Amino acid sequence: MASAFVWQIYLLFLMLSHGVLELEASHIVYRNLQTLQPTSPNQTYRTSYHFQPPKNWMNDPNGPLIYKGIYHLFYQYNPYGADWGNIVWAHSTSEDLVNWIPHEHAIYPSQQSDINGCWSGSTTILPGDKPAILYTGIDPQNQQIQNLAVPKNLSDPYLTEWDKSPNNPLMAPTTINKINASSFRDPTTSWLDPDGRWRVIIGSKRNHRGLAILYRSKDFIHWTKAQHPLHSANGTGMWECPDFYPVSTSRSGLDTSVIGLGIKHVLKVSLDDTKHEYYTIGTYDHIKDIYIPDNGSIDNDSGLRYDYGKFYASKTFYDGLKNRRILWGWINESLPQPEYVKQGWSGVQAIPRHLWLDKSRQQLVQWPIVEIETLRTNRVDWPSTVLKGGSMLEVSGITAAQADIEISFEVPELEKADELDQSWTNPQTLCSQKNASIKGELGPFGLMVLASKELQEYTAVFFRIFKGQDRYVVLMCSDQSRSSLNQKTDKTTYGSFIEVDPIHEPLSLRSLIDHSIVESFGGEGKACITARVYPTMAIGDEAHLYAFNTGMESVQISKLSAWSMKRAQIN
Repeated sequence: MASAFVWQIYLLFLMLSHGVLELEASHIVYRNLQTLQPTSPNQTYRTSYHFQPPKNWMNDPNGPLIYKGIYHLFYQYNPYGADWGNIVWAHSTSEDLVNWIPHEHAIYPSQQSDINGCWSGSTTILPGDKPAILYTGIDPQNQQIQNLAVPKNLSDPYLTEWDKSPNNPLMAPTTINKINASSFRDPTTSWLDPDGRWRVIIGSKRNHRGLAILYRSKDFIHWTKAQHPLHSANGTGMWECPDFYPVSTSRSGLDTSVIGLGIKHVLKVSLDDTKHEYYTIGTYDHIKDIYIPDNGSIDNDSGLRYDYGKFYASKTFYDGLKNRRILWGWINESLPQPEYVKQGWSGVQAIPRHLWLDKSRQQLVQWPIVEIETLRTNRVDWPSTVLKGGSMLEVSGITAAQADIEISFEVPELEKADELDQSWTNPQTLCSQKNASIKGELGPFGLMVLASKELQEYTAVFFRIFKGQDRYVVLMCSDQSRSSLNQKTDKTTYGSFIEVDPIHEPLSLRSLIDHSIVESFGGEGKACITARVYPTMAIGDEAHLYAFNTGMESVQISKLSAWSMKRAQIN
């Protein structure tokens, strides 16, 4: 009876608001979901200030929002074990995006429309500050269908109870709409068009063409599929966890429904085939309901990424309290499946990032939320220092396994840079071939983190500078090839070219180090690389941190500040 009353109130509100009542994550479907027995989690590599549950499997961040001054994070979670399966929406809240308290699961299988799993989705704030969740459910036929849930009690700032719509599913594959029932998931935050109708996109594919299927609704209950997708791209495969939102060059964020002159839109998709995600920047034509990437914005796996390392199924939300757009992303595992199951937990969330459009209007800029700086302690500063070729210096006085470090380099002898071979178009491949031990003229120089004293283990985050045809080209790498003596771990080296001009600006690097996580931000957030590492020697007090220069030429450390990081209160 209470649930029916909630839905009567919602329907009445929607009719009054819009005048007319016309209603329109990395996933594998297992027919028998395996239930794993809980284990005693191995604490060795657990993080101190990155979000994670006390044990078991976690993947995609879902439906982040702020409501009555409280931040909410929902996430894909297996309550029964450290492998994927039995998926529910777990729920935690925070007043500062740093310290978190857990709540009962917000959404779990209970209807025919989600009985085989409650997969990823998003939260939309309806007029009157009323949250609504759209999420993918798996029905008894293992079809992917879209469902709605709303808070049971809007006066509860913690939103601890949710009611599912009796109209579920709201969107489903049929023979008429020709939607692939196994590739139809992860609805975005909806936006309200000037015509008074809501829009939402859902990830899909047709053959090997990725699709952002568009639906419209006047009341958020009844949805009608548009004749054409908002956007699609051939050869990209299944589009998981799409995200679509407006941006500007101001650091201030924009509500998802904002459109207008001077505003660009971002379409981000997570590629199931490659487990990478990329984004384009372009124009949203709200009359034709199509999105057009800008010239030069690459619409495939070689395009721009939020993060060139371990980062997937990301989701943004508009923080109306502080007028900013915040990005969450899942850091997946480097251990093989038997190892993380034995460990008793899997998956971590990256530090939330403040996101905006670069002044070039050709890429995004990201930076860790300012609140994370409240954990800084034991600050260490270095004076300007020359780092000669082939040298390294230890950054001491901080807890190297749990730290935040900012360093900037200036390079006086740029004309000595190695020539850039025109065939070097893949930065990840280039970083693998020219790892931290390969000498160049200018680089590698940067940081060795989670390093053992004798350097049997280290993760190197560094720059190289090359001389291109008409400019200098900067390569940023995160080299995990010597991150662990454990041969079972994934030691992929990651890389990105970074749009900075070393003639006129220093090369800046910030790394957040948290036991088994290294999140690095180059060029004030123009390129980000997250590493997931499992050292066997560089653990706890045995971890060291070095600034290094393996290149032939000297570089100048113009700034270095480092902090130990206090432990956050998480779940």
